[in-house]
Amino acid sequence: MKRSDWTHGNAARLLENGDAFFPRVFEALGQARHVALLETFILEEDKVGNALCDALCACAGRGVRTVLTIDGFGSPGLSERFLGRLTGAGVQVRIFDPGRSLFGQRLNLLRRMHRKLVVVDDAVAFVGGINFCADQMLDFGEMAKQDYAVELQGPIVARIRAFMARTADIDSSAGSPRSAAGTAAVLFAARDDKASPDGIEKIYREAIRTARSRVCIANAYFFPGYRLFRDLCRAAGRGVEVKLFLQGMPDMKSVRFAARLLYGHLLRAGVEVHEYCARPMHGKIAIVDDGWATVGSSNLDPLSLALNMEANVVVVSRSFNAEVAARLATLETHCEPVRRDTLPLWNRWPPLGSFLVFHVLRWVSRVGAWLPRRRQRVKALGDGAGHRPPHSSPPPLR
Repeated sequence: MKRSDWTHGNAARLLENGDAFFPRVFEALGQARHVALLETFILEEDKVGNALCDALCACAGRGVRTVLTIDGFGSPGLSERFLGRLTGAGVQVRIFDPGRSLFGQRLNLLRRMHRKLVVVDDAVAFVGGINFCADQMLDFGEMAKQDYAVELQGPIVARIRAFMARTADIDSSAGSPRSAAGTAAVLFAARDDKASPDGIEKIYREAIRTARSRVCIANAYFFPGYRLFRDLCRAAGRGVEVKLFLQGMPDMKSVRFAARLLYGHLLRAGVEVHEYCARPMHGKIAIVDDGWATVGSSNLDPLSLALNMEANVVVVSRSFNAEVAARLATLETHCEPVRRDTLPLWNRWPPLGSFLVFHVLRWVSRVGAWLPRRRQRVKALGDGAGHRPPHSSPPPLR
């Protein structure tokens, strides 16, 4: 990371679950004056999606330049009525790589736009893992997802706005950095196949390698590349407290199976593994020592580290680190610690299994390089743009 990549003088606030996140986003959209940009992997036509639709339509109705980008795989079932309401109100809707289906099965799985970003003017930005759907709220029931986002104010907002404006094909020249809003240094990190194919993984690895006292990671889908896995084990070996909070009540059983292949090796290295059992854990947050923290959309698995378009922020702030640490301490009270004596025999001493697992880990972060390159499309609805690659001839921002 270069010194110039960081912005200073920011304020950061952790938001837990949709119950805290959605009210803040809708309040910010209600105060938008010039531009409102939003990217999400999943948008559904439920109470949350309809509330977002209302908020975006109201923005556009006030003359705010309003752009919504959704992923074609993550949000495939939106009705023409729903999308027509947005575009009819003046919202520019863009669908990332809409793809096609075969016998009802979506084929556009790889290299998804998995980011969850919101920017309103140069006033506020939100970065995290929370999608716009009702299962991100606690009243959804036992399958409500546990998740996090961060609200940011200060100079970092203009940097995130400029990034989102480029990907939305609009001019960002109207933006200007805000004055200092706090004391946090913030790094915005986006993973893509060209500019930064392994940027988020490198950020994690650098922090883990320099950790002195603790590394705590809560991550929904955990099957990292070998180097990150090795850095975690080495940190525990030199006396750093290393804790992982992983899914114990997964939304996909294969995710838990993959992570459990690593449990025996992690525990032997001194890494603590805790499974969150209250409901599906969808978060992607971490702290290192008492000053470093990250929040974002990136899992620690092959899809996020080698294929998907992701976005995290790293926040260097003692107060924000303490805030995240407190939430992780609460999370731990709903976890079951994993013990070696409770693991299946094949997980405790699996010579052949170990060989295969580590062989996979060594290559997992290179998955993206093996796949053929293809240009992904952004389908623009309702503004006459048609099919256009993401960086061609942006219209002016007014």
